[in-house]
Amino acid sequence: MVTKKATKKKAAPKKVGKTAAPKKATTTTTAAAASSVKPTRWLMKTEPETFSYEDLERDGRAVWDLVRNYTARNNLKAMKVAEQAFVYHSVGPKSIVGICEIVREYYPDAKAAAEGEPDDRWVAVDVKPVRKLKKPVSLAQVKAHKLLINMMLVKQSRLSVCPVTDAEWAAVLALAGES
Repeated sequence: MVTKKATKKKAAPKKVGKTAAPKKATTTTTAAAASSVKPTRWLMKTEPETFSYEDLERDGRAVWDLVRNYTARNNLKAMKVAEQAFVYHSVGPKSIVGICEIVREYYPDAKAAAEGEPDDRWVAVDVKPVRKLKKPVSLAQVKAHKLLINMMLVKQSRLSVCPVTDAEWAAVLALAGES
């Protein structure tokens, strides 16, 4: 028996005129589709005497503001709700101490207006604590680890908000005694 292959006809391109409405994008929200999208992960620095991970745990939620570097600001703008970030204490024992979750995407930093800055120049995000790491991961450990030597924490040490790759995330968790 011989069967004919079904052939697909190419649809003629639609003409878009002044009255034609643009086509709306459709999204699939199945579990399979959601699991194939990997959120970006971050590292956020804080001075523990100003605001520590323990303060975040105590408060339950916080505004992450006062970021005054354009690259770090752009990283805040790239953050999405439910993405996670390491919290790094940048003074005293310099170490990654916990994980927080983004719970509100960027919005104007209210403290910038008080400083006389334009409303749209600086932004903030809201975070909540996820968990404290079993063991803090020191900057020395990060610098000594072969998978972490190119981490933004090391390469651009003055950047207060930076992305973390999946491999870096896993390596830091392993150093902290977690999987």
